[in-house]
Amino acid sequence: MVRVFNHYLQKRSVTQVAFDVGLIVAVLILTVMTMGGSDPLSLPVAAAQGLSLAGVMFVVNSATGLYQPAPKRSLTQVCARGIVALLFALPITYAVLHLVPMGQAEAPWASFAAMAAVAAVVLHRAYASHVADPARGRSRVLVLGAGPAALDVAQSLRESDPMAQIIGFYRGSDTEVAVDEKDLVSTADSLSETALRLGADEIVVALSERRGGNTPLRELLDCKVVGIRVVDLATHFEKNLHQISLKHVNAGWLVFGDGFNQTALRSAIKRAFDIVCSAMLLLVTAPIMVLAAVAVRLESRGPVFYRQERVGLNSQPFMVTKFRSMRTDAEKDGKPVWATKNDDRVTRVGKFIRRTRIDELPQLFNVLRGDMSLVGPRPERAFFVEQLVQKIPYFAVRHSVKPGVTGWAQVKYDYGATEEDAAAKLQYDLYYVKNHSLFLDILVLIETVAVVLTGRGAR
Repeated sequence: MVRVFNHYLQKRSVTQVAFDVGLIVAVLILTVMTMGGSDPLSLPVAAAQGLSLAGVMFVVNSATGLYQPAPKRSLTQVCARGIVALLFALPITYAVLHLVPMGQAEAPWASFAAMAAVAAVVLHRAYASHVADPARGRSRVLVLGAGPAALDVAQSLRESDPMAQIIGFYRGSDTEVAVDEKDLVSTADSLSETALRLGADEIVVALSERRGGNTPLRELLDCKVVGIRVVDLATHFEKNLHQISLKHVNAGWLVFGDGFNQTALRSAIKRAFDIVCSAMLLLVTAPIMVLAAVAVRLESRGPVFYRQERVGLNSQPFMVTKFRSMRTDAEKDGKPVWATKNDDRVTRVGKFIRRTRIDELPQLFNVLRGDMSLVGPRPERAFFVEQLVQKIPYFAVRHSVKPGVTGWAQVKYDYGATEEDAAAKLQYDLYYVKNHSLFLDILVLIETVAVVLTGRGAR
């Protein structure tokens, strides 16, 4: 794992992005140099075009899932994703090259070279995602513990990190054994000796009982000074699942750890980003919003827009605006009800605009007003917030930042309609609040594109 602006990324993904950027930029620069461009601005323009195209490819490949190793994905699925990526990438490449044109001599060749480079990147990514060898370059993980907590670690690694290999469980002070006994390693040697013998790269401390000096701190220190990474349970889940596990976190870890940086500079940058991006999105999506408004009006009586009080920054109420997607009598008795999958209160137009997230677009006006941000936790109704704050620890922490049109929890977890779902989503919201940055906001927006294209999580 590589930490970039407090967010953990797979080392493999970082390498792939760097390779794609280098390839596209190098192809354009070499093309201009080969053509012997006389204009002194030819090389800077080629570099700018290359970086722009590399950014486009990062968005397209991320949205279509081509940066994710998926050896179990069928060849048909891989080809479909590659075709979708090309359908987006090639027209954008053509547009970028003509928005910032080169000299007359270099332009045709540069266009051909850029198209070829972009196509090569997509094809290579599709091939690499399909035939990726999980065993290559794996990180060797030794788990200290053998109880339920150790089992949670094993399950999370299998689900989230194909580049991690569990080399064994060192029982330690755990009295209960929840893992398969054949996976236990001998405790005849000390923890440090065992870790060195097995060639461990990382030790995850997953002892179910950590009281009374049961954690072998001296041996863990011996491992750390020779270059073996040592992480606790909460850090493990933060790094690998990009969430703050409610089951394995405590207030001390949140208070004394890093993160939760709410600086004035960060707030100013986020606000500027919100204003610029929401204004651009409103311009681009204006025709879609007009069509949606007409469709809502034609299908059923009632207002086009749906306004409702939600809880925002510092638990202050505000009125959120969305396209109406339900019948006007959706809550006839006046009691708030969770929206559910295949909810019969949703109209036919409502199903479509929910699936495509068009119903969320009017919230961009909330962003311009300052009630919301583009990226942040989902704004909830006060009725539900009062219940969830009482039942779920740290739920109120999500109100320390502005709610968002989209968010880390929204792109990582399907829409939920129960208190259990709210607790699961809170784990991602806490991760966002702790580690939020402009970089993470951009990643969330890219993931949102993928969610919109696939319709994942619609309700």
